[in-house]
Formats: sequence, structure tokens, C-alpha cells
Amino acid sequence: MDFIKQFLLEANNILSQLDTAAIDNVINLIVNTRAHMGRLFILGVGGSAANASHAVNDFRKIVGIEAYAPTDNVSELTARTNDEGWSTIFSEWLAVSRLNTNDLVFVLSVGGGNLEKNVSPNLVAALQYAKQIGTKIIGIVGRDGGYTAQVADACILIPTINPTHTTPHAEAFQAVIWHLLVSHPKLKTAQTKWELVR
Repeated sequence: MDFIKQFLLEANNILSQLDTAAIDNVINLIVNTRAHMGRLFILGVGGSAANASHAVNDFRKIVGIEAYAPTDNVSELTARTNDEGWSTIFSEWLAVSRLNTNDLVFVLSVGGGNLEKNVSPNLVAALQYAKQIGTKIIGIVGRDGGYTAQVADACILIPTINPTHTTPHAEAFQAVIWHLLVSHPKLKTAQTKWELVR
């Protein structure tokens, strides 16, 4: 029982420390992207890839913005990994998608990418490509935010309350925050099913 209470207490502490101004900045960039008919490209690896897939659904269905996660196309993902290498899977995908300045790259990551430690080099390469094109970047990241936090136009950092729970908290709060985003009155354009059922 002590572990359960401790884990939930950590989650409560994270909630109380989230930067609401950073969340508002992310919302405004998504609003602007949608207004300019831009697309939302959501990037993540591991558990964050699963979150990216779910988030794509919510942004398309609830927010009405064209959204994609490269990891949803497992055939292309594995072909690129096999033929070109892991580090360029996202940047090459974005290039074929003709990433442009109206679009928005959205990173979901525990560490945000770090070339020196060879962690998520594919995220770093994608963000370098986005910066080269002039595409805006947003993120929800944990730990110190890594490369994403360094280059993003708006970034929400999940505070590290207990270093031994960095990954589960970061990935869990990605979901909390993207659900906040799609529920925000500035973004929400369609009602969710259970709110319609009486």
C-alpha cells in the first residue's frame, strides 16, 4: 500500500507543478496551425509512439486538424530502419510529407532526444530538419526535456518528482496533457461520445 500511495502522491505533485503558461503557448500554436491549414505531425518512440497514435485520433476527430504519426505506418518505419538506419526514420518521413512552415511538429518523449547519449537520435534529426524548414515545434517531455526543450517554440515539461519513476510519469502525463489540449475550448470542435450520452 505504501508504494501505491507514494506513486499517486508523486502524480499529484506533478499536477501541481505543471506550467500552465507553457500549456497555453502550446494551445496557441496549435490554434494558429489549424487556422493556416497546417498539419500536425506527432512524433514519439516506445510508449510515446503509442501515445502519438492515440493523440492523432483525438486531434483529428475532436480538434479537426489534419494530424499524423509516422509510427502508425509500420511498413515504412521498418523499411526505413532497415534500409537507411534508425536515426533518420522521422526526418525522411517528414521530407516525403513535404513538411512546411504552416505545419507543426509535436514531440512526445520522456527525454526529448540526446545525441551525446545516443537516445532518440531520430527525434533530434527530425527536429533539426524542422528547424531547417522553419516549421514550429512543440513538445511534452520529461526529465530535462533534452533536445526538444532546447529547440521547441513551446514545450511542456513533466517535472521529475522521483527519478525512479521518470518514464511512467512522463508517458502518463503526456496523455493527461494532450487530453487537456483537445478538450480546451480554443481547440475542441466536436463533442466526445460519452458527453453526448445521457
